[in-house]
Amino acid sequence: MPEELNPFKIAQAQLDEAAELLGLDEATHEILRWPRREFRFTIPVRMDNGKVKIFHGYRVQYNDARGPGKGGLRWHPDETIDTVRALAAWMTWKTAVVDIPLGGSKGGVTCNPEEMSDGEKERLARGWMRQIYFRLGQYKDVPAPDVFTTSQIMSWMLDEYEVLSNDHQPAVITGKPVELGGSLGRSDATARGGMYTVREACKKLGIDPAQAKYAVQGFGNVGSFAATLHKELFGGGKLIAASDVYGGVYNPDGIDPHALAKHVKETGKVPGFPGTEPISNEDLLELDVDILYPAAIENVITEKNADNIKCKILCELANGPTTPAADKILYKKGVHIIPDFLANAGGVTVSYFEQVQGIYQYWWPIEKVHEELDAKMTRAYQAVYDVHKEKNVDMRVAAYLIAVQRVVDAMKLRGWV
Repeated sequence: MPEELNPFKIAQAQLDEAAELLGLDEATHEILRWPRREFRFTIPVRMDNGKVKIFHGYRVQYNDARGPGKGGLRWHPDETIDTVRALAAWMTWKTAVVDIPLGGSKGGVTCNPEEMSDGEKERLARGWMRQIYFRLGQYKDVPAPDVFTTSQIMSWMLDEYEVLSNDHQPAVITGKPVELGGSLGRSDATARGGMYTVREACKKLGIDPAQAKYAVQGFGNVGSFAATLHKELFGGGKLIAASDVYGGVYNPDGIDPHALAKHVKETGKVPGFPGTEPISNEDLLELDVDILYPAAIENVITEKNADNIKCKILCELANGPTTPAADKILYKKGVHIIPDFLANAGGVTVSYFEQVQGIYQYWWPIEKVHEELDAKMTRAYQAVYDVHKEKNVDMRVAAYLIAVQRVVDAMKLRGWV
């Protein structure tokens, strides 16, 4: 049978394995397999040419037993209700595994923002908010930017929310510009949090990250920060390959990540960087590196290519880059996976810090943001590693065991099951 690639079915399968190991009763297991609430709506937007175009929008509030929902908004031409459901589920486990008092949500719009003007994007952002604002709030559900959404889009959404609610609530949306109540340290938080977990993994495996070869698949916001932060935080390391949707570049002698980031900013794509040779996204994943950072989309490592993965540490900065079948192959090969909802939890952790700062109307210096993020990510990684060793399970299952148990405990205390 062909491997299952539906992201929500993958998320459910991952949960099912943890539920069996935890011995969850049928009702508890079943409530965790499905969103508590989901909203689907149409958004009419008058385009610059005067015609009205209808967009499909979503917001899935997966589980809020531990606190208000939290999760980003993706604008993507391939967005579906199942991708949003999967991402909302992973957000639920993500907030739980780093032990912040939030639940999991996700939202999106099926659109191609690269083909839209700023005016069209603003009208779409405000239209999305008009459809769902009544279910959002700093103590209900807090959106944030994600794929193809930006701090500017969050600013428009915040303004629309405050117009509709006739109330200032700077904590209702995170990932905002600092001038509108955003937090310092949010822009690189996802990658930085991943670096803290890589640092801890290197300690466990006896790898010197300053001497490590690494590759980044997906040189967008998160991937580019991963490439540069690895060198900055560890005082070295050799980036030998990087890629984006247009293709990749490779140089076994090393690539300057800052120069590559500048090239991408100027040209809009990775290919063509001087002193490198082309490499495909697929071939990049199979390079002989110490650390591999998949930072693009889901399902890039499957049972078809898992046997060819040669890295020692796989730090999943993307959501869902590895399928369940590939997980089993990589575990047998001895690849140390830092699972997505742990590896990329730095973003939601600093979003939580932004939420706290907004509620208190008191903003932290950058040093405090980094210090608190380091502490959260380090504790979370250590807890997952301990369960991984104690239960003799892979790191993803260990992370699920911790996260799911925390959500179950909250649901039982509330009397839901």
